[in-house]
Amino acid sequence: MNPINRALALLAAAGTLVTAGAALADDDATYEVTITNLTRGQFFTPFLVVSHKPGVQLFTPGEAASDELESLAEGGDTAPFVAALAGNPYVGDVATGDGVLPPGQSVSLQVEADDDFTRVSLAAMLVPTNDAFVALNGVRAPKGKRSGAFLALAYDAGTEANDESCDSIPGPPFVCPGGSGSPEGEGHVHVHAGIHGIGDLDDAQRDWRNPVARVIIRRAPKD
Repeated sequence: MNPINRALALLAAAGTLVTAGAALADDDATYEVTITNLTRGQFFTPFLVVSHKPGVQLFTPGEAASDELESLAEGGDTAPFVAALAGNPYVGDVATGDGVLPPGQSVSLQVEADDDFTRVSLAAMLVPTNDAFVALNGVRAPKGKRSGAFLALAYDAGTEANDESCDSIPGPPFVCPGGSGSPEGEGHVHVHAGIHGIGDLDDAQRDWRNPVARVIIRRAPKD
């Protein structure tokens, strides 16, 4: 199944919470991560949220995207990332969402952690785009009863040309019937330049300016 078809299947799938990596200590905590879509006309595919130790990164700006990031950024497919993170001793927990996030709406996911897993990362695809994704990469989670507020940028995975053509963009429930990919892109991850109306996408409706999401991280109360 190609990444686009896998993504469409994911959009209809139930949410999952997968414990990955090292076993958590008895003094574990739960981080509640709330993401708000700040764009006017972009949807976010189901999110990948990870608790981990310092040093883990989902991507490195300026460097080539991994295969896992390519699958997420081009088709919204989080499964390769989940598989790659499972068993990593520097990863505490991985959660994936259960539906698309429309403009102006919010979604909350939870990941387990303890005092060793003090960083949180997240990512999801922007649709309709060729290979844009929203991400936070290793931010420090708050301590105690405090919450942390972050603004997340949209990045370009650099794996697909930004032709803005429906032939290379995932399909319903958005604006395109779904395609199979465009020529290779820039070759490195960079801050996305938005929608320019050069193909099938209307920039007046689909363009954005960074940041594209607000993220609130807090420790959920213990029962």
